[in-house]
Amino acid sequence: MAAIDALATATAAATGTSATSRSDVDAQDRFLKLLVAQLKNQDPLNPLDNAQVTSQMAQIQTVAGVERLNTTVESLSGHFAQMQALQGASLVGRDVVVEGDRLSPNDAGLVQGGFELAQPADRVRVEVLSRAGLVIDTVDLGALGSGRHGFEWVPAAGVDATLGERFRVVAKSGTTAVAATPLMRDRVDAVVAGDVLTLELRHVGSVPYAAVKAFN
Repeated sequence: MAAIDALATATAAATGTSATSRSDVDAQDRFLKLLVAQLKNQDPLNPLDNAQVTSQMAQIQTVAGVERLNTTVESLSGHFAQMQALQGASLVGRDVVVEGDRLSPNDAGLVQGGFELAQPADRVRVEVLSRAGLVIDTVDLGALGSGRHGFEWVPAAGVDATLGERFRVVAKSGTTAVAATPLMRDRVDAVVAGDVLTLELRHVGSVPYAAVKAFN
């Protein structure tokens, strides 16, 4: 069984390489030829162990199966990457929602933003900030549940709308602060395909496709 063991070991090691289907067939052929030769020349008083022969045959079949599975997975990965790139290309020129605190007008000219609350809050307030970080206006939203929420900013009387650059969310449950993640609308200018599909956004810059919260 030494020759069979050596061949099985060498074949198993080949699973870590990009072996072709032809080499896989050749390995099985060599294995079967060695097995037949050993069966023909075995010592009648000390025959080969049937269980060991069965184990060696199962091993070579397992190796062949793994090779075919690897080839199939690589093919599927290639198709998935192509589909992902096509899907990403269709997003160019569209608006997406990602993490960010920039205020942006929609197509109707309404200034909008959004956020996610980690848990329900009794009081939620959006503070509109100038470029210098000063609060120039506020939007009181009252009590809100956990999850994603949006808002529109209509400047109060006497507030210059052009000063509103960014926003922050202040949320509380009783006296305890509630975590709020700001969300903003941004436009996809380009898509970069690779190991990870990346979107080039007009304001935020490069973000992975998985970072997109919603599509508009």
